[in-house]
Order: sequence, then C-alpha cells, then structure tokens
Amino acid sequence: MTAESWIIDGYVDEPACLGVPPYISPYIRTVAGVLTSRGFSVRYCTIDQIRADYTFLKKAGGSDLVVMIAGVTVPGKYLGGTPAGYGDIRQIGSSLKGPDSPDTFLGGPVLFGSSQGGGMKAIRQEEFGFDHLLYGSPAQALDSFLDGSDKVSSHSYSAEDEWATAGAGIVRDHPLYPHVLCEMETSRGCSHAESGGCSFCTEPFYGKPEYRDVSGIVAEVKALSDQGILHFRLGRQPDLLTYHAGPGEYPAPRPEILERLFTGIRAAAPDLETLHIDNINPGTIARHPDASRDALSVIVNGHTPGDVAAFGMETADPAVVRANNLKADPDMVMEAVRIVNEAGGHRDRGIPHLLPGLNFICGLAGETADTYRLNREFLNQIMNEHLLVRRVNIRQLMPFEGTRAWSENALPVNDHLFHQFKEEVRKHFDLPMLRQVYPVMTVLRNVIIEESADTSFGRQFGSYPILVGIPMNLPLRTILDVVIVDHGMRSVTGLPWPIPINDLPAKVIRWIPGLPKSAQGRVLTKRPFRDLASFEQAAGVSFPPGLFSFTSHAVPSR
Repeated sequence: MTAESWIIDGYVDEPACLGVPPYISPYIRTVAGVLTSRGFSVRYCTIDQIRADYTFLKKAGGSDLVVMIAGVTVPGKYLGGTPAGYGDIRQIGSSLKGPDSPDTFLGGPVLFGSSQGGGMKAIRQEEFGFDHLLYGSPAQALDSFLDGSDKVSSHSYSAEDEWATAGAGIVRDHPLYPHVLCEMETSRGCSHAESGGCSFCTEPFYGKPEYRDVSGIVAEVKALSDQGILHFRLGRQPDLLTYHAGPGEYPAPRPEILERLFTGIRAAAPDLETLHIDNINPGTIARHPDASRDALSVIVNGHTPGDVAAFGMETADPAVVRANNLKADPDMVMEAVRIVNEAGGHRDRGIPHLLPGLNFICGLAGETADTYRLNREFLNQIMNEHLLVRRVNIRQLMPFEGTRAWSENALPVNDHLFHQFKEEVRKHFDLPMLRQVYPVMTVLRNVIIEESADTSFGRQFGSYPILVGIPMNLPLRTILDVVIVDHGMRSVTGLPWPIPINDLPAKVIRWIPGLPKSAQGRVLTKRPFRDLASFEQAAGVSFPPGLFSFTSHAVPSR
C-alpha cells in the first residue's frame, strides 16, 4: 500500500507582492517532489482551509507523514488569507500527536523567528510540537531525514531541480487552481555578504550566491506549464540583474544569460499570461549603468507588462546607509529610478512595462528625525522629475536573531515619526502617483476576485499588483477585465470592462467616469440601450468607443 503524506501551506513570502492566494511557493513544490520521488502519495492544503474545515487536519493526521511550511520574513497586511502564526503552528503540531500519529516536519522562514508585526523582534521559538525541524532548504532537509540523517549535506540545486519538476503536480491541489502564480527561485545567498550584508537581512545566512542553471529553471517552468499553470514570477533572489554574474561584491549584469533565461521560459510555456520579476539592487544599476540598461531591455522584451523592479533602498539618509552597510546611497537609488523609467516606462495596452518599487525600512540603526525629512525630500524629487514609481512600501524593522539589527536598531524610539511619515506618503505621494501610473480609463486585464462583498476586491497576477475595488458583489474567483474609474491612496476603483451598461446595478451608475450626476436618472429610466449613440443621447455627453457593452448579459468573466 502506498504511503500517504500531506503538505500544509502556512503561506510564505511578502504580503504586498502577491498577497497569499493565489500563490504557491517553491518550498511547497520541492518538498512535494521529495515525497513523490520516494513513492509517497501527496496531498496539499492551506492553513485557511484548515481554519475553515477541521476535517483537512483530521485527514492529514491519518497519513504517514505531514510537512508544514510556514513563516514570513516581511511584516504586512494580507488580502485573501492570513499566514500561520505560532498559535496555529503549535495547535497543528499538538493535534498531530498520538499513538498512531504521522511523522511531522516543520520548515520555512518561521524557523528564523516570528513577530506579531513590524517594530518588534522576530523571536525564535524552540518548541512547535513537530517531530523534526527542517532548517535551510526544507526539501533538502526532509530528504536527509528520510535517509535517516538529521544532517544536511551542502546545498545542491541539481537535486532541487529534479524535485521541483517531480513536485509540479501539487499545484492542482491548490484551492484556486488553475489560477495560481508560481514563483521560481533563481538563486540564494548574496554577494553583499562579503562585507557582512545589510544589517537587517537574512539572505547572508545562505552565504555567497549560488545560482540555478537556466536549464533547471526552464525544466521546472515546462513541468508547471504542463500542469496548466499560466502565471510565473522570477523571485527568491536579492538581485535578478546579477543572475550568474561574476565574482565580487557588486558584479556587473550579464544580459546574455538573462536572454537565455527569458527565451527558455517563453519556449517552455508559450501560452503563459504572466512573467514578472522581483528584487533588483539599485546599486547594481548605478554602478553598472550600461550593462544594466542592456539587462533591463532583455527583461522588458521577455516579460509581461505591469511588472515591478523592487528596490530595497531602505532609507534616503546617507548616515543610516553607512550605519547599516546598505547597498546603495540615495543618489544611486535616484539614478536607478531614472534608468528603469527609461527602460520600462513605456506602456503596453495602457500600463507601463516595468517600474521601480521602493522599500523603506524604519527603525534602522542611526535613524533620527532628520531621516524622515530626507525620505520625504527623496520622494518629492521623484515627483518633481516626473518619474514613475509603482509603489512605496514603508515598514518598521522586524529584526531577526543573528543579524546586526537584532541589537543595533532605533526601535521603538521613532515610532511616532514612522506613522507620521507613512500617512504623509499615502496622501501626498501615493495618490498622485497612482493617478499617473493608472489614469482613469486604464484597462486592467485578468483581475481575480479575492474578497466578495458589496464592494469586491481583486488583483491581477504578478508582482505587487494594484488592489482593485469593484462596487459590486462578484463571486470569488471571478476573473474579469476592469476599467479604472477612480483612485485611492493604495488602491483603485474599477468597473467590469466593457461596462455592461444595461445590467449595471443602479447604485453603480454614478461610478461611470464623465457621466454627469444630472444624467444618471435619465440613464436608468431609458435602459436598455441599443448602442453607444443611444446611450450618449441619454447621457448628454460623449464617451470613447469600446468602453461599454450593450448586450444584456451577466458581468463579463472568464
């Protein structure tokens, strides 16, 4: 009889990049590959599924082996799900104890430590209630345990490549399948670790950079594509531009290697709908502008539009940069913002190809009240130069044990300055910037509804997708095109596109851009309309062609 195993997904990665669903991490897939390769049948569920239906945990408890992956390394708010906390983990660990209980394993970032939020230390726990802890690569640690050893040999991407391919089928168990985005790991470790790394970062724990072969990534994409996956993100690296770059702390990009990577992925998944990236070191761009321009051009030619290059600038205060051994000073980051705008600021189907995203971390060592003035001046300069930025993340430091920031930080001294700065940025930077990046009438393709209510919320697939509020009650998992009609500080309001004018709820009519308030009553009484001309006659104003649908049917969805 085949041994049975379960994987419990406690959600990992950054909250603002993808949210929780519809995302499945590479940890899950490589662990599934280890189990599949050893003859286990593998089942999968999320922590939210367990919270909603305890029978999932009961079924897992009747299996031979359970692996839970959990933890986050970045604090933030989540849409559509909540990551597993220590309480969840301990409850699951204790529930899986008993005379006939399965062997239980726990891995993921939670082993670095966990906190209730930014501004508090990520405390490392020792007791979770699980039989074994999977330090480092969860897949490699699990493989060692199943071989009868608790010691992991040196990390090997060749082994993980095989497991990633073997475990690709686990995506079919995701509750939102096939609407799932798969992150692809390209490397681990950081070249900046040569000088100790950034004070707060856990990436130097992995040592110097180790890169996956292009062939391994392409094979994994092919396996996932064969399972019906259409959405991919090149993440799990501190700087994609230095993929397979040379030695040194700040190596120059190798555009020809990135060309092989993107060409290979496109060939392996010719029907893909999303191919986005994650972290880019602005210091690389500033130190190697010509090679970086060439590398960014490769990315823009190979990816899908609406992409974000996440810059870990952390601060615009040179004193804080020096005190925390950060990768780039403010002038370098500003130059990197200019170069990414130059390379990716042009629009495709209404949205920019590739824009920078800025990450600020507040509470770093050396921070003073003047730090926040410098941060504001940096953002003002972006506005004054008419540059575009997709988003600004402002977080309080969450120090991890083993990093310098664990003992060297400015927490919680400047807590009030953090909250004041965050509110100012939301009002005076985020709102006008969103209006520039996503003007009214911009169409967002393939928005998936993640929360359903009188106002439903959804996002596109990809890196840091904009949150869209639709003032209609739409079923969960509805996928539709949306036209932007208004802006908030961190989100936009949209309507289904083309706008189904004959079926639009009466209370939603007011959101039609350009429709005078005095005409709303006439529009309601004169529906249904045959065509644009009859609608414009009732409205008393003109609209661009293609904005409305005049066929009476349900909200457009796929």
